[in-house]
Amino acid sequence: MPDPTEIAVISSVLPATLTFLFQRLDRLLTSRGGEPETDVIVPAGMVGTLQLPLEPSEDVLQARRGELELLREALADYADGTVPARPSDHRLLRNMARTRGALEDIYRQHLTFEGEDRPASGPFVHQAVRTVTGEATGMDSDVIAGNSRVIQDVDTVEAGGKLIGMRGRRITRQ
Repeated sequence: MPDPTEIAVISSVLPATLTFLFQRLDRLLTSRGGEPETDVIVPAGMVGTLQLPLEPSEDVLQARRGELELLREALADYADGTVPARPSDHRLLRNMARTRGALEDIYRQHLTFEGEDRPASGPFVHQAVRTVTGEATGMDSDVIAGNSRVIQDVDTVEAGGKLIGMRGRRITRQ
């Protein structure tokens, strides 16, 4: 369940946030949904830097497809203006917060807005591993930019095992 602070912050930048979230939902549910998305307009009020293109995790997308379809249906009338989007509409705000949570899971990036006490927008990895016997890498990319974050909860790295948090040819702030 989204927390009240999340809902309050989302409501402070409601029109831009609703448009951004609905466009991502709509795109994910089309035939091109699994493809990287390069033409992303980042809404005003977003804190941090998204790693572009947005690349969905195909497994997570398929696992959450039913939920995404329900969320798109719940937000469609607001997104097309049939129903006014108001900060006092708690059902709308809860569905937006649920949508954000699903999108963060699918894109493996935080989507954070001004005033929120949470990690800035950008890619993240959270690995929970009991024992590493070979190699475990949190994030591996040619270019890692923005507010990238890796959390690794590992009990044991055995002799000969290798644990890498982040690896890239170029790691930059922007």
